[in-house]
Amino acid sequence: MHQGNFQVAKFILETTWEGLPEKVQLMSKVCTLDLLGATIAGSLTKVAKIMTKLAAESCPGTEATILMSGRKASLVGATLANAFMANALDIDDGYRRVKGHPGAVVFPAVLAAAEHRNLTGKEFLTSLVVAYEVAIRAGLAWHEYHAEYHGTGSWGALGAAAGAARVFRLQEREVVHALGTAEYHAPIMPMMRCIDYPAMTKDGIGWGSMVGMASALMAKEGFTGIPSLFGMPEFQHLVSSLGTKYEMLDLYFKPFACCRWAQPAVTGVLQLRERYNLSPERIQRVVVRTFDAATRLRLDRPASTEEAQYNMAYPVAAALVAGEVGPRQVLDENLDNPLMLSLLQKVETVRDETYDDEFPAKCRCDVEITLVNGERVSSGPVCSLGDPDNPLGAEGVENKFRWLASTVLDDCVVQAIVEEVKNLETADTLEPLLELIFAP
Repeated sequence: MHQGNFQVAKFILETTWEGLPEKVQLMSKVCTLDLLGATIAGSLTKVAKIMTKLAAESCPGTEATILMSGRKASLVGATLANAFMANALDIDDGYRRVKGHPGAVVFPAVLAAAEHRNLTGKEFLTSLVVAYEVAIRAGLAWHEYHAEYHGTGSWGALGAAAGAARVFRLQEREVVHALGTAEYHAPIMPMMRCIDYPAMTKDGIGWGSMVGMASALMAKEGFTGIPSLFGMPEFQHLVSSLGTKYEMLDLYFKPFACCRWAQPAVTGVLQLRERYNLSPERIQRVVVRTFDAATRLRLDRPASTEEAQYNMAYPVAAALVAGEVGPRQVLDENLDNPLMLSLLQKVETVRDETYDDEFPAKCRCDVEITLVNGERVSSGPVCSLGDPDNPLGAEGVENKFRWLASTVLDDCVVQAIVEEVKNLETADTLEPLLELIFAP
């Protein structure tokens, strides 16, 4: 039970920036920029304001920054608030096979720890890579071990613990205890209940990130944990590939602020909108043929940002009306657009066995729109932009960052953040970057 855990600990502690492939080094900066965009725009949400207040008042301290708030908190508090913020718009990265979001759960823990320890940019990025690789593998093991589909915070807690443990330079045995503690204390979240009843609980990302940070701090003080799943023989293949296969290279990046399961449909309607110059008044009916899980997404009028995200009809309607699905469409104060509300009543979903068989390895659908004159137009099979086989690329992620960050920050600050991240491996400290995202 212990050998695999010590192999993981060795990878966590011994990985170096120079030993990472160039494409992994680049991906670490792409992920950083993407998560900063999601967090900066996420600071506008109601949940971000709630968690910022809670963290600052219930977990006071000066160890780490609560981003975009002008406030600081303890390591645990800042991690908690920033993780909720990173996932608040549901526009953070994901990994198809774990059906979840590794970046938003590991990034806040690594960033808070790195700020506290005054890490160089190079060491921060290396710790982020380590955290991603452990989190994704933990997710693969978790879903195989547990019968029920759990949200990101469950398995992501191990990745957050791994990243924080590396920053704190724990001993191997302490790292093993941190991983086991994170697994045992990780939130157990039946994910489909949040699909059926959308709320701020979502993927449990904030809670999982906080558990990861706390577990590393506890292990540092001598707290002991169980052996993690990595010690089980059936998961040895996940352990043995560490350092040779980098799972984060298969991340997807989300161009729209909604559940990933709805994003192929959004991509499809945007293609049809452009191809046929569609206007809302020309549309009589929209049918989305998709996999079974996506048919669980709601079709009714959303009353909150979270209900807008875990919805199929609303993002489709928003895309048809506005040509985008972002903060301007899904924030609480933007949910009463009459054109969008009239269109969402015309959207329906149908389970398609072909797409069901492909899921979760692929996330595809097709969209058929019936016009008021009786004409029908179809997208054909479509996957969302941002998937590994339909990538945004580094330039696309930068454009996405600019789009999101410009909802909060001046263009000069947005440009400065881009430059800081592009050159982060040469930075002696994260302080210049943190100053740019300390407050709007």
